[in-house]
Amino acid sequence: MEPDLFTAAAEDRQEKDPSSSPLAVRMRPRVLDEVVGQSHLLKPGSPLRRLVGEGNGGPAGPSSVILWGPPGTGKTTLAYVVSKATNKRFVELSAITAGVKEVRAVIDGARRASGGFGKETVLFLDEIHRFSKAQQDSLLPAVENRWVTLIAATTENPYFSVISPLLSRSLLLTLEPLSDDDLRGLLRRALTEERGLGGAVTLPDDAEAHLLRIAGGDARRALTALEAAAGAAIDKSEKEISLRTVEETVDRAAVAYDREGDQHYDVASALIKSIRGSDVDAALHYL
Repeated sequence: MEPDLFTAAAEDRQEKDPSSSPLAVRMRPRVLDEVVGQSHLLKPGSPLRRLVGEGNGGPAGPSSVILWGPPGTGKTTLAYVVSKATNKRFVELSAITAGVKEVRAVIDGARRASGGFGKETVLFLDEIHRFSKAQQDSLLPAVENRWVTLIAATTENPYFSVISPLLSRSLLLTLEPLSDDDLRGLLRRALTEERGLGGAVTLPDDAEAHLLRIAGGDARRALTALEAAAGAAIDKSEKEISLRTVEETVDRAAVAYDREGDQHYDVASALIKSIRGSDVDAALHYL
């Protein structure tokens, strides 16, 4: 079975029973205009806009893109939206579980689909930094010949974790952590929209502020925490997610840390800023 059939099967299950999917999956944007944050990547005429065919008939978008950013900033979402907007075959692989065999199967399937049906393929490769040099080399012919549109995602610095030939053939786009305003809008949509919580519960300001602190700019973490807190409130037959319920359900946000990567410097910078701002709790948290 080709890898894209696994993706298609997963989408079929979600469409048949949306309530079985996590809230973060149900609230995934369907078009670029629903994407929160990353406004610097979504301006008119931007590479992502051109990749989905928007524009004034100018040059087409890039053949391959590498998305670099922290977890929960929308890397998978952007790949999914691009696929839907262009009506291309969408194949998702994770470098954690896939290898050269799976990559070659996708490339072969893409060549057959483009030759027999004229339908192009978007290959979304998550965690590309986990691929070895040889594994990344296997992508080069497909990228060079545009057999697939590669959208690769990484949380690690691609200048150290992605081979130079692949970088030179791709456009590198940097995603930023979401602001509190971005996350606030996302939480409120999730509370009211039918594909979200459908108005089953409300979220007072103090509980919302705590969820924003927990999220730390991560949309997935924010929606996961909201879903857990909403479930706890509903179990207690409460119509409102109180601050106490949020605190009981989600203890605290864990700081992502990798002493050999960029996160070491990000956390050190946050620690220094907290000390300068005389914020004792934040300083201890980052320490």
